[in-house]
Amino acid sequence: MMRLTILGSTGSIGRQTLEVVDALGGEIEVVALGARRDAAALVAQARRYRPKAVGVADETAAPPVRAGVPQGTDVLSGPDALVRLAASVDADVVLVAVVGVAGLLPTLEALRAGRDVALANKETLVAGGALVMREVRTRGRRLLPVDSEHAAIGQCLLGETPESVRRILLTGSGGPFLRRPLDELDRATPDEALAHPTWKMGAKITVDSATLMNKGFEVIEAHWLFGLDAARIGVIIHPQSVVHSLVEFVDGSWKAQLAPPDMRMVIAFALTAPERRPLPAPALEWDGLHLTFEPPDPGRYPCLGLAYEALRTGGTMPAVLNAANEVAVERFLAGGIRFTGIARAVAATMDAHRPIPTPSLDEILAADAWARDQAFLALR
Repeated sequence: MMRLTILGSTGSIGRQTLEVVDALGGEIEVVALGARRDAAALVAQARRYRPKAVGVADETAAPPVRAGVPQGTDVLSGPDALVRLAASVDADVVLVAVVGVAGLLPTLEALRAGRDVALANKETLVAGGALVMREVRTRGRRLLPVDSEHAAIGQCLLGETPESVRRILLTGSGGPFLRRPLDELDRATPDEALAHPTWKMGAKITVDSATLMNKGFEVIEAHWLFGLDAARIGVIIHPQSVVHSLVEFVDGSWKAQLAPPDMRMVIAFALTAPERRPLPAPALEWDGLHLTFEPPDPGRYPCLGLAYEALRTGGTMPAVLNAANEVAVERFLAGGIRFTGIARAVAATMDAHRPIPTPSLDEILAADAWARDQAFLALR
């Protein structure tokens, strides 16, 4: 039986992971659960799955968690609770599904403790890809992408050699504003940005899908996961979200992975690969398929270009890209800036940054903190 720790268990991916655990019928034991602050949901999960430990990052949520979890379940609390949970509980796999750069330290600690990591957090590899991949190689652990695009690429590459790959293409739906006139984007509201046409996701990643920053993050992730430079990683718009990515080979042939837009399939494959398990997921009917593809419009999606720029620059620039985007998206969701202000704030922050070429963890975290302050100034 696999022993699984879930960090971010009360969020969208965390909840769907627990659905997968239920569907796999006793193949996985949930040994630890971690959340930021949703005490009620965390307590309910702990009562059902009886983990050895839970963690909550917000100290104000700790008292009701301690009062509500089953007897014998340890409670860790405080800003470093999820980091300690990742290393202290004996698990085979740590699934990291927390939002933002907060996933970096737990990922590193899980790898250092000898755990495999199932990564459902884009920002970890964006900000600290070099550090994470170094730990993967040093510790001899697996990094399992819980992301439909990178999972698709990995499946297309099964049995292939790195030398056979010409390029990969990441697909994206284009988000809710794919057909909206450009001169109306300035008036787009948070509710409209959160109305994703095909996927059900958390608020931050849904806004990133609307700006296509999520696809830019995935380009950077793909660079680290598959060892390809920016010129060999492309992005195409595929509104139906059925083809999850494609690989072109040097002989001119292609492979694509198709599936319904359901993250439970991605999570299950990450936890059981290379085997597959039956899931209560929607079927994909061939006679109803209508697949279209188009290039992304740079004027509609300036954040994608900023992500490519950050990857080509390297060093601390991707961490700055991510931090500035987190601040700008949070401000947009709070109604403090216009939708188009997200890209402007990120660009201004990147323009002000002088990147460090091969940063340490402390330098990455310092760049992250600097970029947050700088983004706040850009948004004033």
